[in-house]
Amino acid sequence: MAWKTLDDMDFAGKRALVRVDINVPVENGTVTDTTRIERIVPTVHDIQDKGGKVILMAHFGRPKGKVVPEMSLEIVAPAVADVLGLPVTWANSDYADAVSEMEDDEVLLLENLRFNPGEEKNDEGFAKRLASLGDIYVNDAFSAAHRAHASTEALAHLLPACAGRLMAEELSALEKALGTPERPVVAVVGGAKVSTKLDLLGNLVGKVDHLVIGGGMANTFLAAQGINVGKSLCEHDLADTARDILGKAEKAGCEIILPRDIVVAREFAAGAENETVAPNACPADAMILDAGPATVVYISDVLDNAKTLVWNGPLGAFEMAPFDAATNAAAAKAANLSKAGKLISVAGGGDTVAALNQANAADDFTYISTAGGAFLEWMEGKTLPGVAALR
Repeated sequence: MAWKTLDDMDFAGKRALVRVDINVPVENGTVTDTTRIERIVPTVHDIQDKGGKVILMAHFGRPKGKVVPEMSLEIVAPAVADVLGLPVTWANSDYADAVSEMEDDEVLLLENLRFNPGEEKNDEGFAKRLASLGDIYVNDAFSAAHRAHASTEALAHLLPACAGRLMAEELSALEKALGTPERPVVAVVGGAKVSTKLDLLGNLVGKVDHLVIGGGMANTFLAAQGINVGKSLCEHDLADTARDILGKAEKAGCEIILPRDIVVAREFAAGAENETVAPNACPADAMILDAGPATVVYISDVLDNAKTLVWNGPLGAFEMAPFDAATNAAAAKAANLSKAGKLISVAGGGDTVAALNQANAADDFTYISTAGGAFLEWMEGKTLPGVAALR
């Protein structure tokens, strides 16, 4: 690894400034999903077990450098205490006083970093103020690593720095998926629009052996080949771009897998009357809402021979039956192969996690990233400031 982990640091008698992502959903003053808090537990407990004091730094919402009471992390502190099983004290703006009064088993949670305009500006002055509170910097927030902010980038240069357990786990999984993967490598990329994933597709065709394109994105590629896609969601203005990606893939020896059959309907609604036809047989008054069974069979055959899978995005309108069939079937196949130890599978992105959970496949994937933008930028081959600062 090109970065240090908790195991490389001496925390005895030290204060650890730990950047975490606990930007959790809250309704009526109560945290409704503690998943992100649960994922920081190993890092917090390990630092305490090594004799260190833990000071948590996080953001909450987008207050844009101003104090917004409803975005105060004071709301989240009780949930953090419950999940950690430790006393958690929330520190308003008087960081230094709160740190000096910390008990050994106590966890200190600093107020929303984004209340200070210096956070998002990556201000060195604000970073130095934070650095004065601790002895060691730990970044355990991969999901914020694509932001060059004071707590994710500047601070890492001011103190001995390392990756937390969650960050190290995430980076290791992504390295196995796209850095030095076992081949053949398959990528599944779905979603509504090609325009949101141009960099992703452009990077993947040079790194993977098979690229499955699904969802509305597939319609754009079909249309670029002269196929009538009826009333389907399609970015016709990106036809040249789609053809360029197909050309790059051919030169790189990457097989682009588009639907071999399609499920079409006249209305975008759950349970809508539908039929399965060839890709070039979409009725003019219909829309493509899913890949068909023949496509799933082909994808399954490709996965049988693969060693590594990277997944981002659904194959169809997974939010409603029966147009979730292709996503569910392909996800189940990947999950079974992963469970059997035959496939390394890494998935990430909001819709992706939701789709895999819906398919009851997420638990058997090798790794599920909860990061959205950071996961995508990593797949796009971009340098993440928060990761680079740890090297």
